[in-house]
Amino acid sequence: MSEIRKSGIKKLVNLRSGFWLVLLLAVTSCETEFTPKQKGYNRINLPAQTYQPLEQDHPYFFEYSSHAKVRPDSSRIAEPHWIHIIYPQLGADVQLTYKDLKAGNQSLDRLIEDARKLTGKHQIKAYAIEEAEVQTPTGNMASVFELEGEVPSQFQFYVTDSTQHFLRGALYFRTATQNDSLAPVIEYVKQDIIHMLNTLKWQEKK
Repeated sequence: MSEIRKSGIKKLVNLRSGFWLVLLLAVTSCETEFTPKQKGYNRINLPAQTYQPLEQDHPYFFEYSSHAKVRPDSSRIAEPHWIHIIYPQLGADVQLTYKDLKAGNQSLDRLIEDARKLTGKHQIKAYAIEEAEVQTPTGNMASVFELEGEVPSQFQFYVTDSTQHFLRGALYFRTATQNDSLAPVIEYVKQDIIHMLNTLKWQEKK
């Protein structure tokens, strides 16, 4: 695994490792306050962060932003339980792809390798890629990646129980606005992703 592995971290709420994810208290509170934006950012009015349960029939469950919509992945290569969490007002799109490890089509090692390769494709434009491996409060193992620079995806992750389920996610923005200007929005959505990981549970498909 990565040399940047953060040993001894038992909960995602303790995740730091260079990330500006200082609002991980979402796991113990249903309300959080957004960190005041740094001086120099354009004024962006962001709604209060509230969450709702994922109600679709999937082998995973989590809470996601009340300001987002869930849409099935309609791409040509989409597989069952691939979804998009779309923020209409922010232009953000969290793309989730799911793999059933029990199906035996791909091994966990192969899926992790593929996830790292997809993140690595952004190295040309990224001037930094930071990674941390953690255990979530629900007992899953997760790796999160923060990418800095003018990259199309600023935050990526995968989470697994190592035996049955594998879920990968990537944050994208449908806008040409530079990431420096989007910084408050990126941080806002990252907090929502962390809440999603903190509340993620696997379940048998109905």
